Amino acid sequence: MIIDSHVHIYPPEVVRDAESIGEREPYFRKLTSSPVHRWGTAEDLLVRMHADGVDQSWVCGFAFADLGLCRLCNDYVLEAAERSGGRLRPLAVVPPLARGAMGEIERAASRGAIGVGELFPQGQGFDLTDPRQTWRLAGVCHEGGLFALVHTAEPVGHDYPGKGDVGPREAAAFCEHHPETPVVFAHFGGGLWLYEQMPEMRRILSNAWYDTAAAPFLYRPGVFDALFASGVGGKLLYGSDFPLLGLPRYRRLLEGSRLGEEDRARLLGGNAQRLLGSLTVPLPCS
Repeated sequence: MIIDSHVHIYPPEVVRDAESIGEREPYFRKLTSSPVHRWGTAEDLLVRMHADGVDQSWVCGFAFADLGLCRLCNDYVLEAAERSGGRLRPLAVVPPLARGAMGEIERAASRGAIGVGELFPQGQGFDLTDPRQTWRLAGVCHEGGLFALVHTAEPVGHDYPGKGDVGPREAAAFCEHHPETPVVFAHFGGGLWLYEQMPEMRRILSNAWYDTAAAPFLYRPGVFDALFASGVGGKLLYGSDFPLLGLPRYRRLLEGSRLGEEDRARLLGGNAQRLLGSLTVPLPCS
């Protein structure tokens, strides 16, 4: 089973009004004005999934700073998932500090959301290292049996639209403050996985997972070999960042690695199934 754990789709209203939305959402404007940006609808995604042989996609909208726009995205994603016969699994996007954000997560969870994200700390104006700003998000994920998907980026290398300033240090702080909350760090966690070689960080990062989104733009094939050799391969999820990229680009990257068929199967779907299987709603206190 092939599972794409990192996909974005956009409501037609967002595509239509992108220019005016960008005037009040600078992070959205920055990303959508990039020369590599692509728009994608639910229908586009299903066509691409069929062509690429992807069985299931975990679908996000765009994490706006405005809760109303997030709610618009969530409605679109939830409705698309409900029509998909299980092929699309929805995530909810919210600005974590907005009044009503936790209620929006609960609403989405009641309609089948499996997680919250992809969150953009810099674009949404919250500090991932400050537990005063993240405890509500972590708590509602824990209580609802949800995971969080958070944008991270490597603190070195070339700049690009939306890269941001949230990297391994900030991601590790979130894990240390909220060990009860499963969290997927996009884009390999900006290299956070490397620090799992430190015994104390292995413990702190026990709730951390990593996805491959945008890997063909960032890494050589050896990154997969390094991850699996370091013992972190069981926490790596295939994520395409559709509509930016599709599975064929990742297959070509994998062909340059030394991974065997078993490890490739774990990366392309087995690990995602294990993450879903680990999500539980805590029992009430007696």
